[in-house]
Amino acid sequence: MRTGSNSFLIYNKHWDRNFSSIKIWNMQIITVDKGFLVVECARGMAFLFTCILLSCVGNVWGTQKIEASVYLDNITRILDRLLDGYDNRLRPGFGGPVTEVKTDIFVTSFGPVSDVEMEYTIDVFFRQTWIDERLRFEGPIEILRLNNLMVSKIWTPDTFFRNGKRSISHNMTTPNKLFRIMQNGTVLYTMRLTINAECPMRLMNFPMDGHACPLKFGSYAYPISEIVYTWKKGPLLSVEVPEESSSLLQYDLIGQTVSSERLQSNTGEYSVQTIHFFLERKIGFYLIQTYIPMFMTVVMSQVVFWINKESIPARTVAGITTVLTMTTLSISARHSLPKVSYATAMDWFIAVCFAFVFSALIEFAAVNYFSTLQANRELRKAAMLEAAATGSDEEVVPPQSDGNSNLKKRVNSVARSEAPTEQFLPPQVPAFVQQGDASNMLTGTSIIDKYARILFPLSFGAFNLVYWIVYLTKDTMELSRDGA
Repeated sequence: MRTGSNSFLIYNKHWDRNFSSIKIWNMQIITVDKGFLVVECARGMAFLFTCILLSCVGNVWGTQKIEASVYLDNITRILDRLLDGYDNRLRPGFGGPVTEVKTDIFVTSFGPVSDVEMEYTIDVFFRQTWIDERLRFEGPIEILRLNNLMVSKIWTPDTFFRNGKRSISHNMTTPNKLFRIMQNGTVLYTMRLTINAECPMRLMNFPMDGHACPLKFGSYAYPISEIVYTWKKGPLLSVEVPEESSSLLQYDLIGQTVSSERLQSNTGEYSVQTIHFFLERKIGFYLIQTYIPMFMTVVMSQVVFWINKESIPARTVAGITTVLTMTTLSISARHSLPKVSYATAMDWFIAVCFAFVFSALIEFAAVNYFSTLQANRELRKAAMLEAAATGSDEEVVPPQSDGNSNLKKRVNSVARSEAPTEQFLPPQVPAFVQQGDASNMLTGTSIIDKYARILFPLSFGAFNLVYWIVYLTKDTMELSRDGA
């Protein structure tokens, strides 16, 4: 159909060389350039595809919303059906078979350990698993992952820690509890707890000691005829303690063991699960703070054996100072320990060191006493020789020596010549009598000092050798295992 000299209907798909005529939806004829025709066609196709895409997305979104709504309705109906007629006051299988509660523990933090309070702190993820036939369900999901609000609506074990002093269930920012129900009625209940538990300690081998700290838990009200506790992953894998979870300063956590026990009481027989955490004390702190200072104090007390016995002030001060130092060290060493009624390994070491220091002080007193006694004896002999040599009627008073080792002689004579006594003294009289000075009798090394220089170091060395061999080779952990 021809409408003009240079125009055609697009229906006949004809156009001339320069212009074209297009019939749009309302059959109106428009003459346009060829390039403009291509742009308009592209825009129309893009608009068409956009409309189709939005239509598809809308259909999919609507379908998903409908499916999600149906899914949530199904889950809600499942939960309502589970709780319909459910009595959380009755245990699973009430009046029938025994309920088995499987447990396992993941330790997130262990420590600190208090020797004075005899307790330790542990932070754990405590997991319990049991089967409740009343919670079986069928649906589009295999596991119902729920929060702590569901916990209060169903039955849960009344587990408590028998040797726990204080326990905290974490509630920040919400209660730290995990709750899941499987299709077959299996329930997983996990909570985060911080427990301060009692750890009986025998400190006879302190500080080379080891301890087995227990953690015991079980049912508070249900006897073994109704609830039995077992380890979910067996005795080797049910308690997991990563290396980074130990935050101990004075101990090394060297391992743990698990066991199952039965406890008989007035109200029945109960199932008890027990974990023993084995701790070995680090001795480095006590070597630096106690053992090495005491060793040096004993050595210092034995240095005075090499000081001349005439240096009475120096030896006296050294002896008294070492005794007071040992007293201070022994008092400070007991501050970190409970007031036990028996002697520990450190107490024995302190007692022996104190005995060596005190013996060094007594040794100097003996040296001074016997030296003075010997000097007085020699002075008496010299005085008697002097009296015999002069042949006078003098009354010779036994000589005495003062604190400065100077000879004092009192002579009561009826008549005595003023001439010098040196002219009448025989040549065999000692010169110190002529000078009236007994200081030469107190000079030199005492025989007691000579023996002490050898016996004291040898005795102290032998004691240290026996002490460290006995306690370092002794199995101190075995005692804790027997007593646990």
